Amino acid sequence: MSGRLRRKERMSMQVVLLSGGSGKRLWPLSNEVRSKAFLKLLPREDGGLESMIERVCRELDKVGLLASSCIVTHQTQVEITRKMIGEPIPLLAEPHKKGTFTAVALAAAYLHSVHKADPCEIVAVLPVDSFTEPAFFQQLALFPALLAQSQAEIALLGAVPQHPSTQFGYIVPEEARGSAAFLKVARFAEKPDEAVAAELIACGAMWNCGVFACRLEFLLRCMEQRGLPEGYTELLERYPQLEERSFDREVLEVTGSKIVIPYNGHWEDIGSWDALAPHLAGSVMGEGKISEDSAGTYLVNELGCPVHVIGAPGLIVAAGPDGILVAGKAEAKRIKEQRSGLKAKPMIAERRWGHTRILDYSHTAEGAEQTTSRVTLLPGRHTSRHLHRGTVELWSVLSGRGEYQLGDAVHPLVAGTTVRVPVGLPHALRAVTQLELVVVEISDPAAAEGEDIVRLAHGWVDV
Repeated sequence: MSGRLRRKERMSMQVVLLSGGSGKRLWPLSNEVRSKAFLKLLPREDGGLESMIERVCRELDKVGLLASSCIVTHQTQVEITRKMIGEPIPLLAEPHKKGTFTAVALAAAYLHSVHKADPCEIVAVLPVDSFTEPAFFQQLALFPALLAQSQAEIALLGAVPQHPSTQFGYIVPEEARGSAAFLKVARFAEKPDEAVAAELIACGAMWNCGVFACRLEFLLRCMEQRGLPEGYTELLERYPQLEERSFDREVLEVTGSKIVIPYNGHWEDIGSWDALAPHLAGSVMGEGKISEDSAGTYLVNELGCPVHVIGAPGLIVAAGPDGILVAGKAEAKRIKEQRSGLKAKPMIAERRWGHTRILDYSHTAEGAEQTTSRVTLLPGRHTSRHLHRGTVELWSVLSGRGEYQLGDAVHPLVAGTTVRVPVGLPHALRAVTQLELVVVEISDPAAAEGEDIVRLAHGWVDV
């Protein structure tokens, strides 16, 4: 890597979106699979609702950057991501969560060995849940020119603070802000108290948005220095042995040649209920009501039963299949610490073909795990063709029409159809109209070595 010749600078740019959050601060609507980026709570101009990831992709598309983007996410979130954004951009699935440095390295390996990008190509990295204005995404286009002009190794985008905040990290420039398009970075400050934050702002510090850009060859050089392969497949094979690494600590804090581009518009992190509440489509979402003497209270209800809030101002009330949260608006973020260490099976999951909701989870008298779910397949969608090593499935169709594969045979599905899927038999489902099923899974953990499910084909394969 170190001997590569630098080619003529190019003004094109690849965009890497980092996804895969843990979903702890917006519990109970978010969880390990459906993290905050996938919650359809933000109002669209046409009156509908969208998620953060849909909003970011829409804004990138407006400025012509979506077509040159890819998303890095954990393998458990591939299906929900594909359902949200469709098929236009590549998804890079991490088999394990190994930190932001490793996620960026995976994207660099993909761009280098699969996409065959020029080593001098600019790579911009940003979180998939950035909440900001269209001008923010337009400013991303400045990265190639300003990196070339400054000859810096890394350029960051920093939001000019509207007030001292303890929630964000700060980028401290070498000199106070002026009219320059970029400033050299002196250091970083991690989430200071309010007094220190005010001092930093007075010195021209900006909020760290987690957005940066550099040349692909710089990322490959960082990987080489840490003994990581440049090949995408080879890096995926190494994932189980890799340490968890932060890009900030591994690269940003130790790289001397870096600049920051000031952004003077609106930017915020809406990763907690008190930050998200003002951006909701209304104070009540879902079944229920808030009394007039409950000013400043927000209700978000995904349950089928109504929730009523009376005489309780300033609350966040969030109800979903995973649980119920009732908290003071400013204190709702404490749910992350309160649930620390707790392991719970997500009760609702979005799939590329529809969604599932667990109705009951228990154990049989013989010790087998029994899960009862309501499953919805959208019209024209299908599951993968797969088998289970240690699980028997029982299907009961409630409504809709479709077909299913069981072994080498294809059968119709209509309301009232019941199907038993034995252990080890390949199967798949396809919906003609929307299909609603109740699925009972009876699993013997001791019967399956490793993963219970074996994917045979993601597309619909004629048998």
